Amino acid sequence: MMKMIVGLGNIGTRYDETRHNTGFMVVDQMALDYHLGAFKHAKVEAVIASGMIDGEKVMLVKPTTFMNDSGRAVKPLVDYYNVALDDLMVIQDDLDMKVGALRIKDHGKSGGHNGIKSIISYLGTDKFNRVKLGIDHPKEGTVVSHVLGKFKADERPKFDQTVTQAERALVDWVHGASISQLMNQYN
Repeated sequence: MMKMIVGLGNIGTRYDETRHNTGFMVVDQMALDYHLGAFKHAKVEAVIASGMIDGEKVMLVKPTTFMNDSGRAVKPLVDYYNVALDDLMVIQDDLDMKVGALRIKDHGKSGGHNGIKSIISYLGTDKFNRVKLGIDHPKEGTVVSHVLGKFKADERPKFDQTVTQAERALVDWVHGASISQLMNQYN
């Protein structure tokens, strides 16, 4: 049995460290902290890092399809590795939550998030686990420039703490904590 953790984001250096790459930043940190090695190209449109976290098999995934078509990468991996939806966790950014906020969910609509919308479409269900990290609404400018922009200097420490908290929640999940336990502890 393997846990698949999918971080959502956009591939390419121009998107590094942007708000929309929140999912990538979390899985990058996990790969580093748990010595899972470099992300390597998979046979599908994704890069993966896999290995053991405290005796449990884990695959970290970053789709290379761009955010709005994330499901095109996730579905073939779920099928190929026969991953039960209970063993899938998707990490996303959320405009409706303040920077520093974290929420864990076991299902739900996309909330307007195109990466989640794509995964729901490809999987044919909204019943998969999610870790949502707040990026807040823009105070000025467009939503697109906000999500594709970097965190402000005063926001970054709060965001970094949330990445650490998300990583702790994910490791608890890998160790067998239920989604309801995680929601009680981290939401």
